[in-house]
Order: sequence, then structure tokens, then C-alpha cells
Amino acid sequence: MDLDTFIAQHAGEWQRLDELACRRRLDGAEADELVALYRRVATHLSLVQSRMPDVALTTRLSGLLARARSAEVGTAPVRGWSALARGLTVDFPVIVYRTWRWSASVAFASIGASVAMWLWLREHPERVRRVLPSSEVRQLVDKDFADYYSAHPAQSFAAQVWVNNAVVTALALFLGVTVVGTLYVLLQNTINIGLVGGVMIGAHRSEVFFGLILPHGMLELTAVFVGCAIGLRTGWAWIAPGALPRSQALAVAGRQAGVVALGLAGVLLISGVIEAFVTPSGLPTWARIGIGVMAELAFLTYVVVFGRRGVRAGATGDLTGDERGNEVPVA
Repeated sequence: MDLDTFIAQHAGEWQRLDELACRRRLDGAEADELVALYRRVATHLSLVQSRMPDVALTTRLSGLLARARSAEVGTAPVRGWSALARGLTVDFPVIVYRTWRWSASVAFASIGASVAMWLWLREHPERVRRVLPSSEVRQLVDKDFADYYSAHPAQSFAAQVWVNNAVVTALALFLGVTVVGTLYVLLQNTINIGLVGGVMIGAHRSEVFFGLILPHGMLELTAVFVGCAIGLRTGWAWIAPGALPRSQALAVAGRQAGVVALGLAGVLLISGVIEAFVTPSGLPTWARIGIGVMAELAFLTYVVVFGRRGVRAGATGDLTGDERGNEVPVA
């Protein structure tokens, strides 16, 4: 086979494939044409490599096919700062937005149980003495609860709070596959809030309790509730995988849990800064709570706006097809 004749015969097809591969948008007919030309040019490359080896033409056709493949199946996986930007603006908010029912259910159950404990301990303060001695209750009410937020330098306290909350949330996320582990973390958090709040409210120090817990607590608890919700959803993917094989459903849920863990680390960093610098500050109570409300509203707005936009664009928060690799079709 003569190389020059071969080039002259197929140059038009190569040029047309190059044109389609460089376009940002293709209609249905053009997409079909791109696929057909891609297969044809792949055959041309095979013929060149096997019958008339030519380095220049092989390089040219290989590059053309690479561009066409990117146009056909999508762009290559993002890396570095692009991956971080996608995680912040697409993946994390999409996952949280799509699982809002899980988060709302967890929040409703936990807050409801805590409020029930507050009301019950307020009516039965003697029950607290079965858990804590009277001296410890008085120490907590008069000194320890308020001093907790100002006993250490703000910078080190913020780091300590962030690490502690991040560990708790990570446990809630990654123990989700056991279900029981996440429920234990949630129960422990609920009892702590219910017990301390019940003691403070029962001692008529509710203004101190809410004035110190709300500025950072709204965002912090939201992060914990989201972590528990995603953890329980991961366990549910193992229990009831739906149409997917159990291993594949668990892999999808696990990858999404990893994305959420990184996102919540940032959220908890913000709540830790508020807890260290705003909660113990000399600002009026209404101002401190107002800062907490603004932080909570900012997070919810971020999730709704970016999450809804991503869902409408077809994002799931999981890896793309190329990033996941090949999968065996199942019925």
C-alpha cells in the first residue's frame, strides 16, 4: 500500500474528525459522526502501524484519536487545584444536598431527644445526682461550663476543638458501614448535650447555656448530623444496595463519604474558630448568637445553591466514568 495514496485518500476524514473533536458542543448527528470517524481512524492507525510504519503519521493519528476520545467520553479527570475547586463547588454540596432527608431525620431525632432530656431533668433535678455528685453539678453550673471556652489561649483551643470534632465526625462517617458505630456516636453526642443542657436549665442558667452553645453549636452540630447521616447511608448501601451489586453500592457510598469527610473538616474548622474567638468574647449575647446564625445560614445557602445547580447538571458527587475505571455490566 502506497503511503502517499493512503494519506490523500483519507485526509478528508482525518480533518473532519479533528474539526469535530475541537468543538465545544456537538448535536446528536455530529456526535454520531464523531464516533463513526473515531472507529474509522482507529482502523487507519492500525493499518499504518502494521503495513507501512511511519513515525510521523502514527504520531499524527494517535494525537487525533486522543483528542477525539476526550471529546467523545468527556475531559480527563481533574487534578490538583481543579479537583479541589470541583470538590468545593460540585461534589461536596451535591452529596449533602442529595442526602438532606437523611440529615434532617438525624437532626430531628437527636435534637428531639436532647430537648426531651432538658425538660425531664428540669422537672426532676434530683435525677441528675444519680449521674453526677452535687458538688460536680454545682461546679459545672457555676464555673466549669463557662470557663471551658476561655481557659486556654484561643489559637490552641481552636485547634483542639477542630481536631476533636473532626475525629468524632470521621468516626460517625466511617463507622457507618457497621450502622451501630454511627448510632453510638450520635447517641453519645445527644446524651452529652441533653445532660449538660438539662443541668444548666434545671439550675436556671439557660441564658448562659444557650448564649455559649449556640454561636458555634449550630454549625458544629449540623456538621455532626451530616456526618452521621452519610455514615448511616453508607451502612444502608450495604444492607439494601438496590439495583447495584452490594460491593459496588458500598464503593459508591464510601467514595462519597470520603468527599464529605474532607468537606466537613473545613466546616468544623470554621465552627472551631467561632467557638474559640466568638463564643467566649465580650460581645453581647445577641451578637454572638447572630454570628452563629449567619454562619449556619451561609452553610445552608452554599449547599442549596451549589448542590441544586450540580444536581441539575447531572452531578452525583461520585467519580466520573473514566475515574472509576471499567465496570462489568450486570442485570
